[in-house]
Amino acid sequence: MAKKGKYVYEWPRPMVTVDAAVFCLSGGKARLLLVERKKDPYQGRWAVPGGFIEMDEELEDAVARELEEETGLTGVALEQLRAFGTVGRDPRGRQITVVFTGIVEGPARLRAGDDASKARWFDIDRLPANMAFDHDEVARVAIRRLKRTRAYRRFAAA
Repeated sequence: MAKKGKYVYEWPRPMVTVDAAVFCLSGGKARLLLVERKKDPYQGRWAVPGGFIEMDEELEDAVARELEEETGLTGVALEQLRAFGTVGRDPRGRQITVVFTGIVEGPARLRAGDDASKARWFDIDRLPANMAFDHDEVARVAIRRLKRTRAYRRFAAA
């Protein structure tokens, strides 16, 4: 029997991360929050904020922590969107991410930190090409969900 906190398996296990697709609705534009990666893999490429969960951390706590560490944003209401787990999405090994979405009003102030060298709002119609991991797909799915929200429909109609 293994001691508490020690994990020993005879087969490989996938890594689990959380990501935050956060939108800002202001000035007549919808924007998606992205961070520029400070480290490999994909150093210098844009991605949605996120990272690895701790062994004793709930998913909701992990995504809020990663969002704050990488962008300085706190208190964002986040809702689970879906999981992404295409084999090969992370060159470090088998990795599955659970993506959350949220909306903030007004251009919230950002402060890049942890493994993000920059944090910036991008117009959802002008996202950078060739994002890190599979974040092009993450962004497409999150934008589709955003456009179905009541908040976005009211915003777009204004």
